[in-house]
Amino acid sequence: MKLSHILYKVNTLEEGVEAFRKKGFHVEYGSRDRPHNALIYFSEGPYIELLAKAPISSFARIILKCIGKKKVVDRFHFWEAQKEGFFSICLENYKTHFNTEKVILKKFDQKFFITKSQRKDPFGRLLKWKLLFPYELKIPFFMTYFNINPKPKDAVHPNGIKKVQRVSFGTDEGLIPIINQLCDDDTLELHVGSGIHKVTYEK
Repeated sequence: MKLSHILYKVNTLEEGVEAFRKKGFHVEYGSRDRPHNALIYFSEGPYIELLAKAPISSFARIILKCIGKKKVVDRFHFWEAQKEGFFSICLENYKTHFNTEKVILKKFDQKFFITKSQRKDPFGRLLKWKLLFPYELKIPFFMTYFNINPKPKDAVHPNGIKKVQRVSFGTDEGLIPIINQLCDDDTLELHVGSGIHKVTYEK
């Protein structure tokens, strides 16, 4: 797997988008109508996702709890409790399933929940993908890559940044071997700690 994207908590989505645009980034909303996120894409490597709140309704949270998936809801609560800034990551593969990842997680006795997701982006493209949420909050969540590649070709942001160069992510010592087996992307630097320590860019 590769590092898919980095989650950045904002106080309000509109303020977050404006702040990153002032920093010289191209930012697009996740959808044309009532967006719940915004994206900063690069031609290669991980992108940045801006979130003010978890992209799931109160009704969906109740359903998840009723079917025994409270651990998944706990992850969304954790996202919403974060202060403004980078706070978590997602890993991705280029398949339409998580067969390899399921084997690794089961080997380490890690439970998980898989679901589907989709959204229509501002250009009218219907993006589809699958998500896997480990119950262990200190393991990143996963996604299959979009059915359509939304990343622009040869993109350089007004500030000159071409891509994310390195992400330093902290987790429990005992979980590092699991993540290393799942992800072979040298963009991701793991250490003992909690959450994202540093994000660097390449110009």
